[in-house]
Amino acid sequence: MIIGALCLGALALTPASAQRDPLAPLPDQPVRPALLPRPTPAAPVTVRYAPTPLPAVAQVPAVGFDAYRQTLAAKARAAGVREATIQAVVPYLTLNSRVVELDRAQPGQVSNPNAIPPFGPYRRKHVTDDLITRGAARYGANYPFLTNIERRFGVEPLVLMAIYGHETSYGRVTGTFDLPQVLATLAYEGRRRSFFEEEFVASLQLLDQGVPRSRLRGSWAGATGYPQFMPSVVLRLRTDGDGNGTADIWNSEADALASIAAYLREAGWKPNVHWGVPVRVAPAFNRAAVRSAVVAPRCPAVYARHSRWLTVREWRSLGVAAIGRTLPENELATLIEPDGQGATAYLLSTNYRAILDYNCSNFYALSVGVLGDSIVGG
Repeated sequence: MIIGALCLGALALTPASAQRDPLAPLPDQPVRPALLPRPTPAAPVTVRYAPTPLPAVAQVPAVGFDAYRQTLAAKARAAGVREATIQAVVPYLTLNSRVVELDRAQPGQVSNPNAIPPFGPYRRKHVTDDLITRGAARYGANYPFLTNIERRFGVEPLVLMAIYGHETSYGRVTGTFDLPQVLATLAYEGRRRSFFEEEFVASLQLLDQGVPRSRLRGSWAGATGYPQFMPSVVLRLRTDGDGNGTADIWNSEADALASIAAYLREAGWKPNVHWGVPVRVAPAFNRAAVRSAVVAPRCPAVYARHSRWLTVREWRSLGVAAIGRTLPENELATLIEPDGQGATAYLLSTNYRAILDYNCSNFYALSVGVLGDSIVGG
């Protein structure tokens, strides 16, 4: 959730995971949730010691959360969740102080807000030989499903496999946090209350549909399954990819890949168009002439790094030459130079923006595209 999970900025469509703190990074090691103590009545004795103060992140008043559970229950009832489901979950919810800590530690303040880090270090971390090798193996194993998914949704399979690898290392790391507890905690904390309340209710609706509570595990930001979808996205877009009549994004790679394809199609993926291509930019290239004046309504910092749209033919006439594979001559593309002038740049098709909708970060989307190309040897 996917998952989240971490935007640098993008289009106004809703991202899958988390990362709405979409696709948030998972802890390096599973973390045992630290539960806040419930208040107990004062005993009629003299206190002879000074209690150890709780960490700052644990100072959320449990009494307030006890009352807030009733708010969550009311919202679930209003959404049609069965009373039995509500009573099985809501009375037993507790605050998870580790989730609060992780949420408050999210990056966002930098010493120099005008500084833009290079893509190279991120690429080396997220496009590794291991991810390429294992991705190629998973691509081969799932090839019959991938070709069928491409026919159904029009999304190129290499991008599906790369997202799967980027999100969960091909299913190895999907998260261990209990989703109802995580989402209730984040809703109560209040930074994005209405969003997390809706996702909490969606997690109960998944229980109503027969998804076991034990399966509703994921990242601390509430993303779950191989694609790291938020619960509302699971409800809307989980897809049967292997033809067995169920859509199980927690155990079936084919279902997860089909579900990612359904997401990208909804985000505007255009069939038979590659995500983008690496290019060289001529030394005398006039960047001011192609600067975009459009301010994106969502994730403006991401789109501020993109040029205005030109056809591939127009880019070539300006001295922007593809390195190897290219895009169709009349295809519109935008230019990004993620490592600055003189380094490899990229011409990006409209499909790149569908990847940004999954996780609103240029580095994320670029690494997905580069990983996908490497998986298929392109």
